[in-house]
Amino acid sequence: MSITSILTVTIDIVLDRRYVKEVLHAILYAILFHRLFGTVKPQTFEVLDVTVPSVSDPEMEQLVNDKVDTFWKGVENGTNKRGQVLVTFSEKRPKKSLYVGEDVPWEQWCAYIFLLSDLQPLIAPTDRQDFDSTLASTLSKALHVMLTYTSSEMWTNYRISPFPIKISVKMDGVDIG
Repeated sequence: MSITSILTVTIDIVLDRRYVKEVLHAILYAILFHRLFGTVKPQTFEVLDVTVPSVSDPEMEQLVNDKVDTFWKGVENGTNKRGQVLVTFSEKRPKKSLYVGEDVPWEQWCAYIFLLSDLQPLIAPTDRQDFDSTLASTLSKALHVMLTYTSSEMWTNYRISPFPIKISVKMDGVDIG
């Protein structure tokens, strides 16, 4: 039995409650854009004046929307100030003794999200503009990390297609979906 190490890419982001859904959509779509194989219909959208790559695929759109909604429900009541969204890519490998295959993860993206929603009423309009600008810069840096990581030489000879994708949501360390 061999132990496979899983490569992990971490993205930390501090958000205002009003941008949770938009930014989470941006992060998930950008990860999927850089990792999906096969015929992918590319598209883009804007979040905080940052152009985000995306894919036009009903199945992926439904998966992303469901997980963003799950995350939002976890923060909606105001008690959860942080959460994680994990995107895990696996390959299907046959088990040696059984006919059923198993998913073997080879890469995981961890988006750690921290909310500053309770401070929002106390922030002056100019401070909000600074915060929004900082958030846009953070999102741009996250997209740059994705691009740099996925285009690195370590992946030029690595081909897995098709592969299972799992996205999970955690609030305060507890899996909620």
